[in-house]
Formats: sequence, C-alpha cells, structure tokens
Amino acid sequence: MTVIDSQALLVAGSLLAYAGSALAATAQQYSPPAYPYNSESANYTGQSNNSLQNTPIVSGKAFDRFIQIWFENTDFETAASSQTFQNLAEQGVLFTSYYAMTHPSEPNYIAVASGDFFGNAADDFRAIPMNISTIVDLLEQKNISWASYQESMPYDGYTGYNYTSFDYIAGSGDYTYYVRKHNPLMIFDSVSNVTERALRIRNFNDFARDLNASAMPQWSFITPNLVNDGHDTNIDFVSQWIQFWLNPLLADTRFNDNRTLILLTFDETETYNINNRIWTLALGGGLPTELKNTTDDTFYTHYSCLSTVQSNWGLGSLGRGDTNATLNNVFEFVASVTGWKNNGISGNSSDIPFLNLTGTIPGPLNPEYYVPFSAPNMNATGVGGGPVFQGPGLNTALSAASQPPPVNLTAQGLDTPWAQNPGYDYPNGTQVYTSTPSATTSASAGSWTRGEMSVIVPALTLLGLVIGSLLVL
Repeated sequence: MTVIDSQALLVAGSLLAYAGSALAATAQQYSPPAYPYNSESANYTGQSNNSLQNTPIVSGKAFDRFIQIWFENTDFETAASSQTFQNLAEQGVLFTSYYAMTHPSEPNYIAVASGDFFGNAADDFRAIPMNISTIVDLLEQKNISWASYQESMPYDGYTGYNYTSFDYIAGSGDYTYYVRKHNPLMIFDSVSNVTERALRIRNFNDFARDLNASAMPQWSFITPNLVNDGHDTNIDFVSQWIQFWLNPLLADTRFNDNRTLILLTFDETETYNINNRIWTLALGGGLPTELKNTTDDTFYTHYSCLSTVQSNWGLGSLGRGDTNATLNNVFEFVASVTGWKNNGISGNSSDIPFLNLTGTIPGPLNPEYYVPFSAPNMNATGVGGGPVFQGPGLNTALSAASQPPPVNLTAQGLDTPWAQNPGYDYPNGTQVYTSTPSATTSASAGSWTRGEMSVIVPALTLLGLVIGSLLVL
C-alpha cells in the first residue's frame, strides 16, 4: 500500500468516525431537563436567584413585550417541512424573506445585539470593549426592563466560553450544553462588565422563577441549549422541545399576554452557498388577529429586530446596521402602527444583498482583515426618532469611512486583541477576577478561565494593538 493510499484510508476513516458521531448526535432522544415546563431543575446545575425586579411597564405603540427565541443552523425549507413549525405558522405571520447577516453563528448573535458583527467570521471567544453599545443601552434610556435567558448556563452572569454539565439525556457522563457564542449580550463588556447588567443574563431556573412570579421583562432574548436549539441535533428534536416547552407557554398569560410579540427564528442557514434566508415567525397575543396564518414577503434581517423595537418604543439608535436603509425594515404590522415607511424591497428582489459572505469583511473581530472599531454614524436617522446612542468617552473621530487599510494579523502570528478574555465572572453574584487557563470548563471545575491562544502573541505588539484600538473608541 502506498503512503497516499494509507493517508486516504486514514482520512476516510476519520470522516466515517465523524459521520457516525454526528448521526449519533442527531439520533438523541428528546428528554426534558425539567417537569413541567415551568419548573426548576437540578439538570441546570445553577440555583435560581430571586425573581427579577422590573421597572413599571412602558407602553409601546404595537406591543408591550418582545420575546426572541433563536434556533440553530437550519435552511428555510427544512424548518417549513416540519409539522410542528407548520402548526406554529397557523398562529402567526410567517416572514418568507427574512435573512441572517453572515456565517457562522456567533457574528449573527453579535449583530442582533449591536447592529454590526464587526467582521467576525468565527465562533471563537470574543469580548467587545465597553464603548460599543447594544440594544440594552437604548432600552435602559426609556426604563424598559430586559433580560436574557440561556438554557444550561450554570449561573447568572457566567462569562465562560462554554459549560459542560451532567448529560441528562444519556443519564450518565457529561455534555457541553451551553456556549457563550449563542449568548449575544454576554459578548459585550458594556453588559458583562457591569454587575447589575450581567446578572440579568439568567439561566432557565431563573426563567421558571421569573415566569411563576409574573416577573417577565419587557424585552428578552432566549437561547435553548445545544440540543434543544438544533445545533447538535435536528429539526425533529427542536420540534419536540417546542411541543414540551414553548407550546404550553403560548397558553400561559404570564408569558404571552395580549400585548406580547414573540419572534421565532434561526441564526443562519445550514447551507452556506445559498443566500441566508431563514424561517422566521411572529406570533403572540399582541399580533393582530387578522395576521394569523398569513405570510409577509417584506425583506427583513436580524437588524429588523432592532429597528422594530426602536420603532415600537420610540427609542434612539445604535448608528449601525439598525439605521441601514436597505437592511433595517421594520416588521410591517408594526411599521403601519408607528408610521415608519419601509424600503419596498420584498420577495426575491434583486435588491436583496448577498448575506452569506464570511471571512472577507474587514473589522476589529477579523484577524485576517483587522481594522480598529469605528464610531457609529452619529448622523444616522433611526426608525424610533431618537438620537444615536453615544457611550461614555466614545471618540467619534474614526468613522467607518476613514478606516485605515485592513491588516492581516494572522499572517503575523497574531490574533485580534478582542479574542482575549477580560478575566471577570460572577460565580456568587458579585464580580470577581480569575486567572486564565483553558477556554472550556466543566461542572466539576471550581472556576472557569480562558485558555492560551493558539499562537503566542508578543506582549508588546499585542499591547500596542489594544491601546491603538482603545484610542479610537
């Protein structure tokens, strides 16, 4: 046998082994981590905290509560073929031209929080600096309560890269159910480095506590764990989770009252060589009755989640993709109430841009096309009528138009400075600093830490990059 033949067999064997493990993953049998849907569970590791203390309800023009639930890596046609998803569509308006922003997962989650994914083309650890604003800044300006619920996250404010806990499906061993890359607000220091904000990033034991106390916030982002969101499984598994967990909630007025809008969507398509159209449904008690079991072919993106909320509550803007006139259409039934006029792009229009590009967009989170963070467009017109939010100490001198040429840090053996773990966490409800070992952790570990980079970065060079980036913030 030749060396080439041996290598071919090794590669084939590896692929077969990978295929076998993938098939085993998708063949997992659904098992609820808790009975019933609104109960706490030891399978979530972390203990629940007190229920949220929310500000008084701030009335919106079209809804008073907005809930986003994200699933993973599924083509539009795959979701549409599911009987469970078809049944859900009868309760809402199906957006047939809703698109994700890019690939892979993490940049889409970053985008829906901030209006940009900053060139990111990986699912690696990212920590975005304090002066980069998010939807939280806009909500808090109007005293609108918010929270994020992350299934299988061990405790409130957990900042680790992932978390491995007891495999409640297999009934033995461990499984990594939680990942930071699906927790959008935690990636931003402006949330995760502010204790009172970080502790509003809660796990599902806290969700049960908040639901049962009728303490659901006005804005929330919900991420199921890696099996229930379809990342490690498939659409049938997601459907079983919906039947167990979501369907009862739709009938629970503590979650879904007559002023609630719920958005079900996916982060991205599974197939990368098609444009990034994803199955997305708006439903809930706040949806006009005449829209149930209908479709809307207006061109929407993940930025529409920002612009719709801004339009509903008359918020300011972030001056990024949320003010991009091509990408920021407001959900049509909300636009008709608020008086916002969308851009008219719909269906299969040739004006819909390609949103499946990855790896070639310059930004501070792309080490191959690195540029510093730029200020938002301070002159942008937001759909809510308010001004562009300006974080404390933000230097507006460096605009997107005046960016320097991209630098290939990877070719120099470097990574983006924003791949470094800032080192803080909230294991006991207060901020503490840790050391920096590995990028992963387990339930048996006393604390989490961020691992060393795959390439050792010369300290002075990295310091210069970090300082240079901070100066333009």
